[in-house]
Amino acid sequence: MSDLQDSPITTGTSSPGDPGSPRPAAPEKTPAGVAEEQHRLDELLALVDSARQRLTDRVRAVQRRTADIDHPQALLERDHETYEISRRLSEYSAAEIGLFFGRIDVEDDDPENPETDNGPGGDGSVLDRRYIGRIGLHADDEQMRTLLMDWRAPMARPFYLATTLHPEGVHVRRHIRTSGRTVTDVTDERLSGDTGFDATDRGEGSVAREGALLHAVNRARSRHMTDIVDTIVAEQDRIIRETHRGVTVVQGGPGTGKTAVALHRTAYLLYTWREQLERTGVLIIGPNRRFLDYISQVLPSLGETGVVLATPGTLYPGVTTRPMSAEPLLSQEVKGSVEMVDILRNAVRDRETVPEEPVEFLVDGVTLYLTPAMARAARTTARRSRKPHNQARDRFRDSALDRLRDAMAEKIGADPLGGRNLLSAADLRQLREDLGTEQQILDVLDELWPLLTPEEVLAGLYGSRDAVDSAASDYDDLTRDALLRCDGTVAPDDWTEADAPLLDELAEILGIAGAEEAEATERKKWKEQVAEAQEALDILTGSAYQDLDDGTDAEILMAYDVIDAEQLAERQRVRETMSTAERAAADRTWAFGHVIVDEAQELSEMAWRMVFRRSPNRWMTLVGDPAQTGSPAGVDSWADALGPFVSDRWKLHELTVNYRTPADIAEIATQIQSVVAPGQRTPSCLRETGTGVREAVLRDLPRALEDAVEAAGPGLTGVIATAGRLPGLRSLADSTASTRPRDRGTDEDTAQPSGNHGEVVVTDVSGAKGLEFDEVVLVEPAEIAAASPQGLNDVYVAVTRATQGLTLVHDLELPW
Repeated sequence: MSDLQDSPITTGTSSPGDPGSPRPAAPEKTPAGVAEEQHRLDELLALVDSARQRLTDRVRAVQRRTADIDHPQALLERDHETYEISRRLSEYSAAEIGLFFGRIDVEDDDPENPETDNGPGGDGSVLDRRYIGRIGLHADDEQMRTLLMDWRAPMARPFYLATTLHPEGVHVRRHIRTSGRTVTDVTDERLSGDTGFDATDRGEGSVAREGALLHAVNRARSRHMTDIVDTIVAEQDRIIRETHRGVTVVQGGPGTGKTAVALHRTAYLLYTWREQLERTGVLIIGPNRRFLDYISQVLPSLGETGVVLATPGTLYPGVTTRPMSAEPLLSQEVKGSVEMVDILRNAVRDRETVPEEPVEFLVDGVTLYLTPAMARAARTTARRSRKPHNQARDRFRDSALDRLRDAMAEKIGADPLGGRNLLSAADLRQLREDLGTEQQILDVLDELWPLLTPEEVLAGLYGSRDAVDSAASDYDDLTRDALLRCDGTVAPDDWTEADAPLLDELAEILGIAGAEEAEATERKKWKEQVAEAQEALDILTGSAYQDLDDGTDAEILMAYDVIDAEQLAERQRVRETMSTAERAAADRTWAFGHVIVDEAQELSEMAWRMVFRRSPNRWMTLVGDPAQTGSPAGVDSWADALGPFVSDRWKLHELTVNYRTPADIAEIATQIQSVVAPGQRTPSCLRETGTGVREAVLRDLPRALEDAVEAAGPGLTGVIATAGRLPGLRSLADSTASTRPRDRGTDEDTAQPSGNHGEVVVTDVSGAKGLEFDEVVLVEPAEIAAASPQGLNDVYVAVTRATQGLTLVHDLELPW
């Protein structure tokens, strides 16, 4: 049974989702309630304004505070206090937009805000009145009475879970709609007491609940996602508050609210496990940059800002990647395969070389030779250490130098009479130390076992047929060809999203230190610097002239009087003050407290390895739909994808209601789903129709686009086609929408129309992943279907992006 089937109703005719069932009577709208709630909102906003002003004054005072540069602890405390105040200011500012959205009058033995249920159908009982909002606010008195309850608090759950079948103690639930600082609408639901109808007669769902949902799905789309905190239903709430401390998979068809649930789960976890997650951070991975921009304003609106947003292509710090579509399909598949682990290891081992001929050195008049056998033995010793390549260099160098020492000792210390070597143990130690300073030897050893970077290894692999043939010798010609760049040259910054997991894997193989480890090394160097500074001051003190004939103090203040060793070193140290999120984003080895992956079905086997490195505790929320997999290296089943990392220790939740897609569009999607995922459950639709499904031939595309833009009104229109059609479609979108000059920083595929029309976004399917548009114009679906083995999955994604209307523009036969 869906959540809507377990929602409260009153009485009446048919429900929007089921034309054959009786529709409940309209819920009570109370004009007096608008004034009541406006008064309440004004009171709460006054508290927020007052708190914000106090914090603003406080941060100014802190910033004016003078901290001596020679006292780093004071600087650190000032910066930390400034950061904490700024974070709280951000929470207040974000929450002011839609500060509260609901109220429940609920049974409670010890009510904080007692109210008598004397309304229509009330029984006169004393209830606790709880206002539900995006943050919590408390009265500034001895009782610290709760004035506004954070939606994530356990006592706020009945707002989402209560139904007439299971009222959870709630007598009245009120939905409050606001615009800025103004209450615009109030709707009440009576869930217990005299409801005025037979409680055993249940329909599809409450009109009041559906009204809030319908308002959410019918409002015009924009470039930023809106939150669903006021419309969460029971099945979504259960996932948001899931207590499983392992991998949780949220699966659902298009429009079921997977992304919104994942984001609200993030906010809930940050609220519930704040101390832990503030230290470790939360990572949210989305399919593309446009998607991250789309969701970027949701978490701040829920009062949470301490998260890292990334795509698989940006998880490896310090590199910029081009979209996955820049790779041929075969290259995407090969690079995403777990077989790349062996290929990359081989590529690194191939850089650990042995000279073909003995290498000659002249040391203090003595000729030495590093033979291939000596280098090979040193290489074996280093490899047997099981250390990553770069960390094993010292072992290789030490082993090679030991062998060179033995060879030189044999030459200069041999007993002419055939006895024991004449060099003592101390002589051998000194000889070994001297060889370790011979630059000619060190240079050769560095060539044989070089210090490598991931970028250097991968560029060398892609740019050389010999390197590919050696590293991938166990694989066929097609696989090897897929790894070669056509022109044989690779720029050090020329990477695609498929390369990021490979660079990350190479960083593991090479043993590249993370930022935290590098910081520990820096601290060690700093202590050494302090010691050197102290030595300098000791010399300064010892050489100071202090023999004063008149017995008076010196008039010249000496350096050692005003500075100590730590302060002297601190002056040379670069300080950085970063938040947890900023430090985590810059550190490849950061262990996040929780990881959320949206469109998780797109991750390749190599991308999964990269993601799980960020989550050593395996506490993750994965959101996706295998029926929408567009990547040739993507997920076929969750068991196959997660098995190598957590075996069968993961939990699946399914979302069953499609809130986005009208039933007429969903009918097309269902036909496609029956082919791409025949065993997968089809979610039920909340709405029958939006603006409808239309068809046109290619020559009528300009008119079809005009009609779609008109139908979208102030909302968002998406034009989806194969990559080859995008340049022409962007020009058409510009002319159709009568655009203004684009603002700086806007995407090149976004037309910004004037008048009452919204934006037009032209994109291929990969760029539309996870997004919503009011109207979608789908150009030649058959071309999209034919473009890749997952082409029909891509068509399924494209069809289901629309919240209102779908226009199919085609000359070719539709692929379903």
